[in-house]
Formats: sequence, structure tokens, C-alpha cells
Amino acid sequence: MIQVKRVYQPPAKSDGTRFLVDRLWPRGLKKQDVNVKRWLKEVAPSNELRRWSGHDPKKWPEFRRRYFAELKEHPDAWKPLLEAAKQGDITLVFSARDTERNNAVALKSYLEKKLNR
Repeated sequence: MIQVKRVYQPPAKSDGTRFLVDRLWPRGLKKQDVNVKRWLKEVAPSNELRRWSGHDPKKWPEFRRRYFAELKEHPDAWKPLLEAAKQGDITLVFSARDTERNNAVALKSYLEKKLNR
């Protein structure tokens, strides 16, 4: 199972293996506070896409389309997550305030489609 969780929420046993999937390190947190197996910044949206979207909810469908295109071009970035998800529960950890429209939510959707093939 793939879950998403805000990095500022405390870790739980039900999280399984946790991966930080943001390009930038979360503000105000130390590495020991985050409790992730790996920081996979290369799986995050490009800086250009991140800046373009600006967390604007109106741009969410287009953000997903563009982000999925980036992911398609860089399978080496997301394949470790797919392999980990095949082995057990994983949690994609993110720092965005919007818990419904962010790169981790989009990435979860992308990975779940790959798992169901």
C-alpha cells in the first residue's frame, strides 16, 4: 500500500518505509526529525514545473499532466519507490500545505497505476 503524509506529522508504525519526495528540504526540520529511509529529490517535479504551478488549485490537472510526463522521462527516479511498494507499505512524505493537491498525491497515483499493470 502507498500512503502520503505531511512531513510535519509524526511518524507511525503504519507508515511502513518512508521516503521524502520533495526537491527542497522541509523548512524548520532536522534530518533526524524527518525519519525517512531516503530523500528522493530527483522524483520531485522540476523546479520549473514547481514554480509554474505555484500550488494554484486551478492548475492541478495540468500540473499532473506535466509531472507525469516528467516521470515518464525519468523512470530511474521512481522505480525504487515502485520496488519498495511491491515489498511492503510505503509512505511518500511531503511538505506542501495542500494535502489534496501536491506532488506526493500525484506521484502516488502514478505509482499505483504502474503497480496495477
